[in-house]
Amino acid sequence: MTGEHAHCSCGCSGGSDLRYQQLEKIIAEYKGKPGALIPVLHKAQGLFGYLAEDVQELVAEGLAIPLSEVYGVITFYSLFSTKPRGEHTIGVCMGTACYVKGAADILKTIKTQLGIEIDDTSADGLFTLTVTRCLGACGLAPVLTIDEDVYGRLTPDKIPDILNKYRQSNAK
Repeated sequence: MTGEHAHCSCGCSGGSDLRYQQLEKIIAEYKGKPGALIPVLHKAQGLFGYLAEDVQELVAEGLAIPLSEVYGVITFYSLFSTKPRGEHTIGVCMGTACYVKGAADILKTIKTQLGIEIDDTSADGLFTLTVTRCLGACGLAPVLTIDEDVYGRLTPDKIPDILNKYRQSNAK
């Protein structure tokens, strides 16, 4: 399959994109091995940032498994994404304690500030908004995470400063 991505039936637009050649090598390395799909998808997402339809088709064809199985695995596991993701992932906890203490208002404020919905990425490519379940920080409710950073005891008026912190760090 090496070097044939421009001719495969998946219709990928790989052309001169070296990532497709790397993906072909990854597929060849795992082809025929039990449990190959998840590690191949993980490495493919590492290459492309997300798993677009042409990448899914290439993986399905290369591993000789149905595209429906590839898509089913991608949509089942939250670590995989079919859309581009921002540099920073925001996770708003909607667990019971956070919800009761105003997480819906936090979520609404973030959506307004960034002009996006849940599972979307901001136009500047900085933020992807997700909803999580209990983060185990119920005493700090409502809570959100940005990457590995945890923010608690939030009120909607704190959101702009938190977002600006990440915008400024990316501007450097």
